[in-house]
Amino acid sequence: MGSQHLPTEEVGSIIGKKGDIVKRFREESGAKINISDGSCPERIVTVTGNTESIFKAFTLICNKFEEDLNNLISPGTVPRPPITFRLVVPASQCGSLIGKGGSKIKEIREVTGASIQVASEMLPNSTERAVTISGGSEAVIQCIYHICVIMSESPPRSDS
Repeated sequence: MGSQHLPTEEVGSIIGKKGDIVKRFREESGAKINISDGSCPERIVTVTGNTESIFKAFTLICNKFEEDLNNLISPGTVPRPPITFRLVVPASQCGSLIGKGGSKIKEIREVTGASIQVASEMLPNSTERAVTISGGSEAVIQCIYHICVIMSESPPRSDS
């Protein structure tokens, strides 16, 4: 499972008119995609399913953002802003993501070219930490794939 925080205006682009885009993403990916209610500046998009369907859903979302950027920016006029996702990850899985001495996170950065940072503090009133990923769409998609694989190989530990 993966959750991400997105500014409200960006969420509109993946919901679509009457929910048609998010519905298509659900059908194409096979993942369950839930979007929190829109009364705050950031909304949480929760993607649930097996690794393959989660990866496919994030790929569709990322490609949609890329398409939106292409429609906003004329080629060659201004530098392209990176695509940025803030994932919400159980704190118990962050160690696997970082690796011994930071080796795993360094490897992900080198292999994908994406910027990835794991917050040192837990999110307020939660047992989760924010993982921020940014870069070009391909780099971000590859980075999310690596995170999906790591999270599926080391499921969250329960405190029971």
